[in-house]
Amino acid sequence: MSLTDILSPSDIAAALRDCQAPDSFSPKKFFQISGMSKKSSSQIKEIFRILDNDQSGFIEEDELKYFLQRFECGARVLTASETKTFLATADHDGDGKIGAEGINLFIYR
Repeated sequence: MSLTDILSPSDIAAALRDCQAPDSFSPKKFFQISGMSKKSSSQIKEIFRILDNDQSGFIEEDELKYFLQRFECGARVLTASETKTFLATADHDGDGKIGAEGINLFIYR
């Protein structure tokens, strides 16, 4: 399964266009524009599984900086500031990584 099986390619493209400039990425806005915020909890868990590059059950900081590239190969890498802010916002238990439940809670807040 790929992200485009769950999300519209045009919505993904619009979300990526919105954050092309360094330090312009807003997770909440990206989730809204890409359509992720309209998906069910089970669909979000499937998206999370696809985004979890090493299939560890968590998205760690090293994976998070390549978040946009999981949506499109040529997308930019998140800046250190964007990565740290995203991680701090979605890491609900402070362990330095985001689990599927954490991303789910973050999307629906």
